Amino acid sequence: MDLGEGVLTDLRCANRFRFVCLFSKPITPRSPAGNRNEQVVLDKFLYVLSERNKFIVIVAITLLSFPVLLAACPDAELKLQRFESAERHMGTRFRMILYAEDPRTANRAFAAAFARIQQLNQTLSDYDTNSELGQLGATSPHTVPVRVSHDLWTVIHHAQQLSAETNGAFDATVGPLTKLWRRARRRKMLPPAALLEQARKLVDYEFLEMDPNNRTIRLVRPNMRLDVGALGKGYAADTALAELRALGIARASVDAGGDLALGDPPPGDDGWKIAVANTDLAAAPSRMITLANVGVATSGDARQFVEIGGVRYSHIVDPRTGLGLTSRSSVTVVARDCMTADALASAISVMGPHDGLKLARAKPCVSGVLVVLLGECGPQTCATGLLCKP
Repeated sequence: MDLGEGVLTDLRCANRFRFVCLFSKPITPRSPAGNRNEQVVLDKFLYVLSERNKFIVIVAITLLSFPVLLAACPDAELKLQRFESAERHMGTRFRMILYAEDPRTANRAFAAAFARIQQLNQTLSDYDTNSELGQLGATSPHTVPVRVSHDLWTVIHHAQQLSAETNGAFDATVGPLTKLWRRARRRKMLPPAALLEQARKLVDYEFLEMDPNNRTIRLVRPNMRLDVGALGKGYAADTALAELRALGIARASVDAGGDLALGDPPPGDDGWKIAVANTDLAAAPSRMITLANVGVATSGDARQFVEIGGVRYSHIVDPRTGLGLTSRSSVTVVARDCMTADALASAISVMGPHDGLKLARAKPCVSGVLVVLLGECGPQTCATGLLCKP
């Protein structure tokens, strides 16, 4: 469908992110010298990565093709075309952009990547009781350790490492609490205190035992439930990008409902351009960075929250207290991969900027963190690494 030049659309995905997209038609001006080969093609696509408490991170993916640059590019680069596709998986919208030589190659790559995401949903979903994750919780406690798939092992192992580093501020065993708070948001009623206390007693990453030699997991208490939503979509984005690479597609990006896995940059560019904007979209961006081969994720409560008795509770639950967060914040992380960025953004949201940034600075895999706190006096920012203001 041709949206036309300068058409603005507003897309809402899984009540978690607000996307604003601006599509512009390619512009091919006539050369003063009449040389048809001398053209400027501008293919610009802007979309909002996330809106968190009036804080916007805008991702601008721009392909600029100029005669001088094209002359310096290898022949293979000249043949690459831009393709994009989107499907709904894991309760959100996955969008892929890739550069390939022809539609057939692109469609084959899209099909393989989306099929891999669907496979991961059957493994990692905490909504589907028949998923591998769901069955692991449903059969607890385990007298005999359960051997799990490589994907589930990878995600839970990463979660357990981060749980230890954050003293439980991040915890994949939080499932009983997230189930209660999902119901609370639907009913707009606080979970009963007795049920909260009962669920909280089931949440502790030390109740989950892992054996790396046999790739087994054992849940030691009955009625335990796992929730890897804080890093599962990031892992899916990374895995989809790896699937594209395996098929020879290196110049690509995968957007998992706002969590970004970025591959090699578009032809002729140094990277995928990310502009961190002011709260006023009409104002100039506060900073601009160019990224490639990294993951970017943002966590906050702009969309998923509930107000009960005049108190705003986030969908992000503190595993240590059993309560939804009441302090409003937006956390953006740039890391070596999307799963790491996704998990850290959630962990820092719970830990707060002081302890969160301290943790991030100690991790070589983290390139930058930006925390925006919203209070009565307006937004306050804390940042480290490449997300610091120049």
